[in-house]
Amino acid sequence: MLNIGITMLGLSRFQFAMTTVFHFFFVPFSIGLAFIVAIMETVYVVNKDETHKNMAKFWGKIFLFSFAVGVVTGVIQEFQFGMNWSDYSRFMGDIFGAPLAIEALAAFFLESTFIGLWMFTWERFNKTIHCLFIWLTAFGSTLSALWILAANSFMQNPVGYAMNAAQHKVEMTSFSAVIMNRQLWNEFPHVIFGAFLTAAFVVAGCSAWRLLKKDHENFYRKSMKVSLIIGLCACLGSVWSGDTQTRYLINNQPMKFAAMEGLYKNSTDKGDWALAAGFNGPKKTWSIEIPYALNILGHHSLNGTFKGQKTVNKELKAKYNKNDQTKNYYVPTKTLFWSFRIMAISAGLFGLVAIIGLWFNRKKSQTIMRQRWFLYLMGLMVWLPFIVNTCGWFVTEFGRYPWVVYGLLTIADAVSPTSTVASLMFTNIVYFLIFASLGAVMVILSHRVLKQGPDSVLTDGYSTEPQDDAKKVDPYEMGAAHND
Repeated sequence: MLNIGITMLGLSRFQFAMTTVFHFFFVPFSIGLAFIVAIMETVYVVNKDETHKNMAKFWGKIFLFSFAVGVVTGVIQEFQFGMNWSDYSRFMGDIFGAPLAIEALAAFFLESTFIGLWMFTWERFNKTIHCLFIWLTAFGSTLSALWILAANSFMQNPVGYAMNAAQHKVEMTSFSAVIMNRQLWNEFPHVIFGAFLTAAFVVAGCSAWRLLKKDHENFYRKSMKVSLIIGLCACLGSVWSGDTQTRYLINNQPMKFAAMEGLYKNSTDKGDWALAAGFNGPKKTWSIEIPYALNILGHHSLNGTFKGQKTVNKELKAKYNKNDQTKNYYVPTKTLFWSFRIMAISAGLFGLVAIIGLWFNRKKSQTIMRQRWFLYLMGLMVWLPFIVNTCGWFVTEFGRYPWVVYGLLTIADAVSPTSTVASLMFTNIVYFLIFASLGAVMVILSHRVLKQGPDSVLTDGYSTEPQDDAKKVDPYEMGAAHND
């Protein structure tokens, strides 16, 4: 039989990566958009500006689409744990089950309950109570992220556990230690700020495309203003939280940090930071470096050094496989190096575009309408947050290689022994087609909402209440009168 290098482990990893990346397109977007819609409705409650009410309804439609697709892809992702990663599920079940159960029973039910109330009760509650519904929805989605990241943080930095050697699994000894994991409280703010940034630039970018067509100028300019203010704040938060998380990795996951910075050898006290570099195996072939920048970024000082991958690899060998010195712990350097730089450069671009956009879009100025090049640029940036989020996931997960639970369980030991190449090939194709269909439906429906414009929320909004006095007729009363 033709050997084309396809393995069960490789297919399992590809499937998990495909599922997680696609799911992570919608999770940050949903979290951030719920927050933006809540801000818009809050402005309406405070200022009684009907435009902001219509903005909340309009962007809320797209939020509902992303929420629905996110739920479906999340179910598929969890299904994989038992299908392709059963040994991982057995090993981690006692730890992984608790946060996931709380997420489902508390956070997800909070989110799904109040999203329904918010969607269908625009005219049934006073505006303050109704606004509370979307805030509870946003809080629920953020809480969901917290519990999911608590499970992921254990995989990055195991705490609060005891090893059951007889059954080859970890058992939770301290729930509070799992929740207070330092990895979680470095990772969680970065993910949330990234979610706000994602939704903000999607709203701003979609508004820019409509402004290019001179469509509902007041509506889309106000949408852009709200989203860019949130986007600028989120950008600053992302830089701060990203810096905190990166500095934490220096000691906690030094191999990941070394790969992010393209360090094979230990750095010198000069602290050169590679803006760009080329790699050939475990060797840097060329680089464009900025002196002292690495020390400033990593130590917030001009002095200091960092371990390279070769040094870290020796340390990990000595710690985890004293009897087998052939096993290495190198991670995919090119992927981590460039993913980190895409995130860093994009953060600067997001901040710059937000500042320029707010200046061009200032009140009583038509600058934004005259600068069509800027509207095109902002429109194209709709897609950039999704690329950046994927790069962040690559850094987080590839940087842990070869561990699925750092220091405790390798990826190779976590895969299901009953899986076959044939079954994985089939499910990979099926999942890809499902994801492609869901993505296409999401884009088509969102584009349709944008083409219909904000006037659609006045005629076919979520409320089941009639929109004008002429239509306020109870059909049951008419039937009763007719029967009489």
